[in-house]
Amino acid sequence: MTNLIIGAAGMIGGKIAKSLSNETLVLADAVPAEPLPGSTVLTLDLTAPDAATRLLETRPATIYHLAAIVSGEAEADFDKGYAVNLDSIRTLLEAIRHIPNYHPRLVYASSAAVMGRPFPDVIPDDFHTVPLTSYGTQKAIAELLINDYSRRGFIDGVSLRLPTICIRPGLPNRAASSFFSNILREPLAGKTANLPVPETTRHWFASPRAAVGFFRHAAQIDTAPLGADRAVTVPGLSATVADQLAALERAAGPDALTLITRNPDPMVEKIVGGWALAYQATRALALGFVADRSFDDIIAAHLAETA
Repeated sequence: MTNLIIGAAGMIGGKIAKSLSNETLVLADAVPAEPLPGSTVLTLDLTAPDAATRLLETRPATIYHLAAIVSGEAEADFDKGYAVNLDSIRTLLEAIRHIPNYHPRLVYASSAAVMGRPFPDVIPDDFHTVPLTSYGTQKAIAELLINDYSRRGFIDGVSLRLPTICIRPGLPNRAASSFFSNILREPLAGKTANLPVPETTRHWFASPRAAVGFFRHAAQIDTAPLGADRAVTVPGLSATVADQLAALERAAGPDALTLITRNPDPMVEKIVGGWALAYQATRALALGFVADRSFDDIIAAHLAETA
């Protein structure tokens, strides 16, 4: 059976691919993904008219869909955000619907950004979705489409409401949340990083290692207990920026903290301030999803993977 990873050139997509390296893979992205032995690499624009046909040519049994315009870019470029984050998934679902006797498992990378304030301190699984960004809105609509196409039997879908992934390797991107990784990754490498929000800012996190586990687990679970609601808020770690910095100091010493500058960014603070602080993730825990225990563990995993 073939596994299709859409967004395979991205950090999580690439890690999922490596975890599946003994299986048949199609690795698709707008830029070339790292090829693995026996894999097929597709480089394509998801908004192109023939994109869905090319993606589904091998009739993949499992589709991991991670491709998206990130939050800050989706807010800055309204048309591009909707074209990539919504129109392309609708086109893919329609293409699947019109293939006879084809019902793949589709694991979709959604986001905790589908929810919006006002929040309780800990958000239950059935909390209403009122996103406060275009990115969150696009993800929420995609979740509803996956619910409906699953209900009709066209796919067997699972949407994962992901925490912010930290520590992301590589260079900073345009995601509003990218600083959460920057303030750890850069000082650990002896580089400077800017903190644009107060240290009291609390957020919901998962490591790249945990995120790969979420996707692999979602591809294998029995989806019957999910019923009509295929969106799963995965477990995470609730922590403040101060908690991050304390873990950084424990891992790298007090000199690492001197590499962090503090230049406030009102737009980033507004976007991040619209996100939740913590989730119960009751359904996900009952289904066997596993979260990180602490930022010390997240930093240790990052250092082990980049050594």
